[in-house]
Amino acid sequence: MTALTLSPAQRKAHRAKAHPLNPVIMIGNDGFTPAVAKEIDRALDSHGLIKIRVLGDDRDAREEMFVAICDQLNAAPVQHIGKLLVVWRPQKSKEEKVVPSKKVARAYKTARVAKRATGSRIGMKGTTSAAADKPKRRKVRQASPKKAALN
Repeated sequence: MTALTLSPAQRKAHRAKAHPLNPVIMIGNDGFTPAVAKEIDRALDSHGLIKIRVLGDDRDAREEMFVAICDQLNAAPVQHIGKLLVVWRPQKSKEEKVVPSKKVARAYKTARVAKRATGSRIGMKGTTSAAADKPKRRKVRQASPKKAALN
């Protein structure tokens, strides 16, 4: 059996959270391979609660796959409806996650501050340009020559 179990109330709460989710992993005809296990592990690390779609038609094989996924990846089975499997594993806290080196973080921060200092705001409507300090105005739309001839 799986190492991680949920109470019925917890399972109900996770089913409710999983309802609007789309399947993150699709398992094809090859079944539960090590590559699929690696992708499921990565998805559980980043999301915690995921849906998996199994494309095979054999219900017994899907149930065995569901148990194997939960056993191998230390996850809790939440729900198995048709070809969808819902799996949950608690996410690691922020301290446990890998933190980028200080040099990379510092370089990113200085680039972000430098961009903010230039005053360039790309893609924002209604902002003032740094060069002219005048608000942007819309261009006057020219009438078509046909309509001008009719009037």
